[in-house]
Amino acid sequence: MNNPFSFSGLARFRITYKGSSHLFNVHGDLISFLNNIEEEEMDTACPSKTEPLLVIRYYRDVLGMVYAIEEINQTPSFLPNITLGFQIFDSCLSEVRAIRGTLELLSGRNSLIPGYRSPHHPALAGIIGETMSSLTVPMARIMGPLHYPQVSHSALLSILSDKHQFPSFLRTVPGSTIQNIALAQLMGHFGWTWVGMIVSDDELGLQGGQHVKKVIEENGGCVAFMEKIHLRYSKEKVLQVVDVIQTHSVKVIIVQSAEAYVKVLLETLYAYNVTGKIWVFSAYFVISPGIFADQAWKILNGSLGLTLYTDNMPGLEDFLYALQPSVNSDDIFTKLLWEQIFKCQWPHTNGSDTTPTVGKGEQLAYCSGIESLDKKTLSVFELSDLSYTYQSYLAVYAFAHALNSLMSCTPGQGPFNNGFCVDISGIQPWQTLHYLKQMEFKSHSGDKIFFDGNGDLRTSFHILNIQVSQNEDFRLVKVGQVETTAPGGREVSINMSAILWSDGSSTVPRSVCSDPCPPGYRKAAREGEPLCCFDCLPCSPGTISNDTDMILCIQCPDSEWSNERLDGCIQKVIEFLTFEEPLGFIITISATSLTLLTVTVLLVFIKYQNTPIVKANNRGLSYLLLIALIFCFLCSFIFINHPRELTCMLRQTVFGVIFSISVSAVLAKTITVVIAFKATNPSSSARKWLGSKTPSCIVVFGSLVQIIICAVWTVKTPPFPELNIEYFKEKIVFECNEGDTMFFYCMLGYMGLLATVSFIVAYLSRNLPGSFNEAKLITFSMLVFVSVWISFIPAYLSTRGKYMVAVEVFAILCSSGGLLGCIFFPKCYIILLRPHMNSKQFIVGKKIDNKF
Repeated sequence: MNNPFSFSGLARFRITYKGSSHLFNVHGDLISFLNNIEEEEMDTACPSKTEPLLVIRYYRDVLGMVYAIEEINQTPSFLPNITLGFQIFDSCLSEVRAIRGTLELLSGRNSLIPGYRSPHHPALAGIIGETMSSLTVPMARIMGPLHYPQVSHSALLSILSDKHQFPSFLRTVPGSTIQNIALAQLMGHFGWTWVGMIVSDDELGLQGGQHVKKVIEENGGCVAFMEKIHLRYSKEKVLQVVDVIQTHSVKVIIVQSAEAYVKVLLETLYAYNVTGKIWVFSAYFVISPGIFADQAWKILNGSLGLTLYTDNMPGLEDFLYALQPSVNSDDIFTKLLWEQIFKCQWPHTNGSDTTPTVGKGEQLAYCSGIESLDKKTLSVFELSDLSYTYQSYLAVYAFAHALNSLMSCTPGQGPFNNGFCVDISGIQPWQTLHYLKQMEFKSHSGDKIFFDGNGDLRTSFHILNIQVSQNEDFRLVKVGQVETTAPGGREVSINMSAILWSDGSSTVPRSVCSDPCPPGYRKAAREGEPLCCFDCLPCSPGTISNDTDMILCIQCPDSEWSNERLDGCIQKVIEFLTFEEPLGFIITISATSLTLLTVTVLLVFIKYQNTPIVKANNRGLSYLLLIALIFCFLCSFIFINHPRELTCMLRQTVFGVIFSISVSAVLAKTITVVIAFKATNPSSSARKWLGSKTPSCIVVFGSLVQIIICAVWTVKTPPFPELNIEYFKEKIVFECNEGDTMFFYCMLGYMGLLATVSFIVAYLSRNLPGSFNEAKLITFSMLVFVSVWISFIPAYLSTRGKYMVAVEVFAILCSSGGLLGCIFFPKCYIILLRPHMNSKQFIVGKKIDNKF
């Protein structure tokens, strides 16, 4: 028995006991809708006031379905005793025609009642179609409650995966979610953060456009505009979209629309010379040179597009070569195809026309029907890219394998109640749907074909590059792939070297609102503008940005600081006073020179120790003071170089004790001078204080107090080395922490007290008789000493780091040098240069000559 089945799809493919139906869009009279022409009475051909245009690229999808049916029918081992047939309805991009075609498939041409089937109408097992999501949705809403299976080969709208709304809908393509993510990832891959969008004014375009926009913005990009387009938009609306594209600075425009809606827009852009844009098309957009005029392809040169993965369709070319109007006499589309390919016209059957219609600049010949397709004419089918055609081919095989499983059912082991198996002659649509959902088979290349839980076929997308040469040769080059089953973030892979952009170069065009902020800068949003429109501000010192387009700068750790470029943290410079740097070198030279000078003075005094000027004011105190000054100069070296525990403990204590000895010696010299002049009278009571005990006691007592202060300081809170990060943000100060600063200021205060007492005593004794008044020299020395240390306090408190140390060292050198210069230089002058003045008479004030 040979049981015929027919398939239907809009163009119609349906599976019934006698046949099946398909609903496809075949015609493409795209211009007429711009003038808002009302739909005429639905007929076999598309309604239009002009002759409808057969779009070969759309018709190829129908032929892919027909080829699959013939291939199955010619395979005896597959569906034995069953012949598949088909009916085709052309929706002509009209929702009304798609709905009406669906109702005709369900109930018969004269009985447009959902759920009702004419007894003379073959039982419908399923429908293949529609091409566009906007037409598929109303069909699916009709067939879902009736449990009629519907398989679409190109409807990508993601909501169609919702089985609560569309329980009987399946498709041989994936939902749009993956490709929407892929479009957004393409933007990120090329660094395009400032893009525009053109979306179709329907659920598919608006929903998909919002999803793409959301993902782009989540990845840091911005959509400058989102303009809607539709086949039925007036010229004024199209011009508004053109104006938006022309006025915006975006270089890249994403198209989330079917190609039919964009045709007039592209041609209008060419007319207004809006060029230089890179277009990125979703998989809804069929990239076919036969759909658009040459001007449109000049606009699209260098653009990118997604297209569905395709596999081999062996024998398809032979099937196309065999097309003949005489063989396919019932197929009106074959005749339209013939007229279009061979530029001829079929004579009217009523004989009213005796001559062919005159075309543009030429008279068309009559079609003979004996013309044959060759390799050149076959190129109109664009077989280099079989996307959607291959998916319609798979849709037929899905139904066929479902029927094969149904026929292979073993009674008692069926999928229905009590193991019931379906009789093929009484098949119900919901039963076909059950088998269709469970269907699984392998393609010619071995890929496993099955519907997932959402009724979708998991497949990949190719990334195509539109390349139009100077001689207007059109090429679609596969430059990448979107793998829907790949791990997140790895879905997109692109061969950059295979891409040619609109200017013929391989350099990726830039489409940004603001240039990326390089490392060392941060993004600062512009008020009232999108987030990807920003200014680049340098990071503040101590913070860095080590990547492009960072929103916030990163704070460096406490031990690190930002480099000059502000793009990395480097170890802070550890600062302390060293011998090698200029400041340390100057201090070293100064301290060494003053030390040697003091040693020289000491040697002079030792050599001339028996002269009156050396003996006049307690020779022993002079030696003690000179030795103390030597150590004062030498203690400067403790303040220089790397701080250590020992040097930190010795710095202030050694300095304080030695200076106390020095000042105590000066005080003792001052008091000795006063006592010496008071004791010149034999009856004076001051004579009992003459001798070495008094100055020794003064020196010992004056130094002992300071020694006690320093000892308590060292024992209780000794100074210690530390790394200080508070003084300077860009460097670390390696210094000695003085511990309890109270002891430091007590030490300075006591030293100041000794100096002040010495100054007062010397000042009060400045008018003592004698040509060489020691008290005057001590007064000047103490004046210098006190002035230096009074100046030291504010200078010390206002500096930090190594300069604080340098201030203290300079105070030590200056005050010690003041004592050396004021007290000993005049005496050395007399000893070395005026030896005749080194006499007792001169010292007591008696003139010995007219000199000096």
